[in-house]
Amino acid sequence: MTQVLDTTEKQVQSLPNRKDVPQHLTWDMTALYATPEDFYADLDKAGKLADELTSESMLTLTDGNSIIRLLQTYESYLTILSKAGTYAGAQSAVDMSDSELQIRARDFDSKVAQLNSQTAIVEQTLKQADELLIKQAMADNEKYRAFLSDLLAQKPYTLSLELETALISLSPVLDLPYQNYEQCKLADMSFDDFEAKGQSHPLSFSTFENEYETAVDTEFRRNAFKAFSKRLRESQHTIASNYLTQVKKEKVMADMRGYDSVFDYLLHDQKVSREMYDEHIDTIMQHLAPPMRRYAKLLQQANGIDKMTFADLKVPLDANFVTQVSIDEAKQYCLDALSLLGADYTDMVQRSFDERWYDFAQNKGKSTGGFCASPYGEHSYVLMSWTQNLGDVFTLIHEIGHAGHFYNAGQYQNYLSYEPSLYFIEAPSTCNELLLGHHLLQQNTDDKAFQRYVVSSLLSNTYYHNFVTHYLEAHFQREVYRAVDAGKNLSTDDLHQLMQSTLQQFWGEEVEIDEDAALTWMRQPHYYLGLYSYTYSAGLSIATQLFKKLRKGEDVIEDWLEVLRAGGTKTPAELAQMIGVDITNNATLIDSIGFIEELIDQAVGLTEQLK
Repeated sequence: MTQVLDTTEKQVQSLPNRKDVPQHLTWDMTALYATPEDFYADLDKAGKLADELTSESMLTLTDGNSIIRLLQTYESYLTILSKAGTYAGAQSAVDMSDSELQIRARDFDSKVAQLNSQTAIVEQTLKQADELLIKQAMADNEKYRAFLSDLLAQKPYTLSLELETALISLSPVLDLPYQNYEQCKLADMSFDDFEAKGQSHPLSFSTFENEYETAVDTEFRRNAFKAFSKRLRESQHTIASNYLTQVKKEKVMADMRGYDSVFDYLLHDQKVSREMYDEHIDTIMQHLAPPMRRYAKLLQQANGIDKMTFADLKVPLDANFVTQVSIDEAKQYCLDALSLLGADYTDMVQRSFDERWYDFAQNKGKSTGGFCASPYGEHSYVLMSWTQNLGDVFTLIHEIGHAGHFYNAGQYQNYLSYEPSLYFIEAPSTCNELLLGHHLLQQNTDDKAFQRYVVSSLLSNTYYHNFVTHYLEAHFQREVYRAVDAGKNLSTDDLHQLMQSTLQQFWGEEVEIDEDAALTWMRQPHYYLGLYSYTYSAGLSIATQLFKKLRKGEDVIEDWLEVLRAGGTKTPAELAQMIGVDITNNATLIDSIGFIEELIDQAVGLTEQLK
C-alpha cells in the first residue's frame, strides 16, 4: 500500500458515531472488495503465491527468462498485498472503536508479517544472481528494466544471503526506535492543564499542534507552549536515547554495507547525490532565511505582538477571516483550478467524487490525520475531516495531486517501478495547491481580505510547512548525522544545542529562540524515516517551477503528464528535466525562493491596503 501522509491534523469535537454519518461523506471501498470474505480470499491467494515464489524451482535462476518468471509472480503477489493492505489499513482508520475493522487490520498485519518473512528470500536471491543473467533479463524484457537496473545498483552494497536473511529476521527489533518513539509520544505522554486568562485549559499533543499553536491570543499561545515544552523536557533523555539508537543503527548499517557515509546510505534509494542534498540545505539557509524574517516581522505587526518568540511563529495573518466552503463548492474549485492539466486529469477528478474516493466524515474514533492511500492497479482513497474551511480545499487538492500521480503511474508502470523517489513525491501535490491559490486569486480580484487570506494560506501552509518547518528539521538532522559520521557520541544536551543553533541561524535577531524552542526536535517522527524532511522543500521547489511555467502559458502539460506516468523509472533530476527544470544546481531553488519573496511582498502590500 502506498500511503502519503499529511502531517497537518484537525481537532474535531462533539462528533457523531460512524454509523450515523451520511453515506455520501464516506468512501466506497467495495471497488476493492465487495465483501470482507473477498478480502480474506485474496489473502489466501497471496499465501499460495508466496509458496510458489519460494519454491526451489522458482528460486533457481538459470537464465534471463527464469528471472522474468520470478518477477512476474512476485509482482502478482505484491499487487494483492497492496490492494488488501489499503482495504484493511485505511478502513481501520475511519473508526478506531469498530472492533471488526480493527481485527481485520490486525489479521492483515499478522498475515503480512508471516508472508514477508517467507518471501524475503526473493529479492535477496535476485541480488545474489549473476550480473550477466540480470543484464540478459533486462535485454529480454523492457517491463522490468528499471527495477533490475536499481537492483544492479544495490549489488555492491548487498551482503551475503545469510546476513541479509538475518537482518530481515531482525527487522522487528531494528524498527523498534520508531515504535518506541510513537509509544512514548502517543501513549505515555499526558499533559497537565495550563493557566491562561484566569482559566484552566486541557492540553495534549494534538490540541497544541492543531489548535493552540495557532491561537490568536498571545498569552494563551505562549502559556500553552511553555506547558507543552515542560512535559517534553520530562521525557527528554528517553527520547534522546531512542533517537540516538536510531542514528547509530543507520551508521552501523552504512558501514556494514560499505557506503562512504551514512548520508550515501540514506540517499541511495532516493537516487540523489550527496552534493545535491548538501547544496539544497545550504541554499535555503542562505537565501530563504532573510525573507522569512521579514515575514515574521509582518506577523508581529499585524497581530500587535510585543516581540517575536518561537511560540509566535504560527500565529495566523488572517485570524479573523472566516469563510465556509461546501464539498460541492470545493469540487468545483478543484475542477476549475486543475482544468489546465487536461481532460484526462479532470475526468479522474470528477470520477473521484462520483465514485466516492474520499472519506470526508467527522466521527468518533476516526484518525485525525489525513492521507492518500494508493493500492496498485486501483484508484486512491483519501482520508480527511471536512470542516467547511477554505483550508480544507487546499488539503483536498493536495491529496488529489498524490492520487493523480499514482493513478497515472499505475497505468503505465509495473508494481516494481511505479513509486517515485521520495525527493519527488510532494511535487504533484504541492503544485496542485499553487494552482488552487492562483485560481482563487484570479476569481476574487476585488476582495482584498480574501486575497490576503489566500496569499497567507500559501505562505503559512504550503510554503512555511514545507520550506521552513521541515527544512529546519532537515538542517538539524544533517548536523546530527555529521557528528555521528565523524565518530562522535552525542548527549541529550547536544541535541538541544544543535536544534537551538539551527533555529538561531535561520531566524537571526528577529525571533527569540529560547531553551523551550530547542526541544522542537522531540516533536517530529520524521527523524526515524531516513532523510525525509528535506524532500518536502525539494518537491515544492519543483512544483513552484512547474506552476510558474503553467502560469506563463508554457506548453508543458503533456510533459508533466509524462512525468506522472514515469513513476519510479527515472531519477528526480531526470523527471524534473522532462519539464525543463534543472535541479542539479541551486539556481532553480533560488528562483523558487524568489517566488516565496513575491508572496511575502503581496502579503505586505495587501496588509497596507487593509489598514
